[in-house]
Amino acid sequence: MGISPIGWLHTLGSLPAIPLAIYMLVKHGRIAPETGAGRAYFWFMLLGVLTVYPIAHQPVSSIVATITLVFLLIGYGIALLRPTKRLWTYIQTISLSVTVFFLMVPTVSESLRRLPVGDPLVTDLKDPLLLGVQGALFLALIVGVPLQVRALYKQRFHRDQVAH
Repeated sequence: MGISPIGWLHTLGSLPAIPLAIYMLVKHGRIAPETGAGRAYFWFMLLGVLTVYPIAHQPVSSIVATITLVFLLIGYGIALLRPTKRLWTYIQTISLSVTVFFLMVPTVSESLRRLPVGDPLVTDLKDPLLLGVQGALFLALIVGVPLQVRALYKQRFHRDQVAH
């Protein structure tokens, strides 16, 4: 079965979010909504999330899309409001890291289940390769988020020390 036009829009529309996320995680240690890359990430993620609904074959796809959309809107809503409390920066960072996780899990799953064309690496959702990659992504999330929070704390602590 081929990919429908909306499927292509979904795939090609959300693909740029991956290098944008990697770039921001390396450069800023988090998704940085205030940057050009951060603004582009939002629009590509929004396009990807919204186009899941018409192409979803499994109910879980719509659930993941909805969760991703909620976290995306929380993260970028905080960026728009620019509250001064530190807690909001932590919530924003965690929310947007969750969006990266929910971007990568289906991307990896679909890639492994479709490529190479005609002889995909994975044919079963319980394949050890697929489960291992998904586990690695989850591990990256549960290790990465506390590291991001710690880095934010250190930045703020250092900034407060310099100011006094």
